[in-house]
Amino acid sequence: MLDWITSPEAWAALVTLTAMEIILGIDNVVFISLVVQKLPPAQALRARQVGLSAALILRIALLFALTWLIGLQQTLFSAFGHDFSWRDIILMGGGAFLIAKATQEMHGALEGEDELEADDGPGTYAQRAFLAVVAQVILLDLVFSVDSILTAIGMAEHLAIMVLAVIIAVSIMFAASGPLSAFIAAHPTTKMLALAFLVLIGVTLVADGFGAHIPKGYIYAAMAFSVMVEMLNVAASGRRRRRIAARHAEEQQ
Repeated sequence: MLDWITSPEAWAALVTLTAMEIILGIDNVVFISLVVQKLPPAQALRARQVGLSAALILRIALLFALTWLIGLQQTLFSAFGHDFSWRDIILMGGGAFLIAKATQEMHGALEGEDELEADDGPGTYAQRAFLAVVAQVILLDLVFSVDSILTAIGMAEHLAIMVLAVIIAVSIMFAASGPLSAFIAAHPTTKMLALAFLVLIGVTLVADGFGAHIPKGYIYAAMAFSVMVEMLNVAASGRRRRRIAARHAEEQQ
């Protein structure tokens, strides 16, 4: 059972599969980092812990249910010249949810409706907001987990390798989600860019569900280019603020 430990091919598969899981988990990390913005820091940490723990449990459970998971790709019905499966329905539902959620968050940010209401005790808005965030994270975890595990099937022969890759990837996702959430909170333009990413990811999920596969490489390349431009904007804005502060300090002297 553990004979793969001495196999170089198995270790190469582990590294490749872990890298792929991390890349596919970028969408999940961005979504979690955004939806926890309305929560107080302590609840935001709990929400990330619960959300990514659910992602880990879901992915491992799906790995142990490979037969059922592969069955999700079997044709359920045909329409518009395309054979739809449960996988397609899950992807379309998750994509539609992402588009709706990101659009709602954009509207809230533009209208100034994204501030958390005061917490007056148990059963208040803050508690309901926490439960709503956790529910949304788990729902998207299911969508991303199905897509991730279906992509991973066939890349490794041993179930232990796939489980280990998922554990490593989710651990890295949890480590990255906190700094990313803090960075997005500190830079409103970055938050809007992240929401635009979620709309783009939602569109690709819906398109994939309809059989129009868009290579993820194109999506991530566009995201990476946009992030580089945004980093330049953030750096330029920071330098501009420092120059203004230094000028004001000189004038006061």
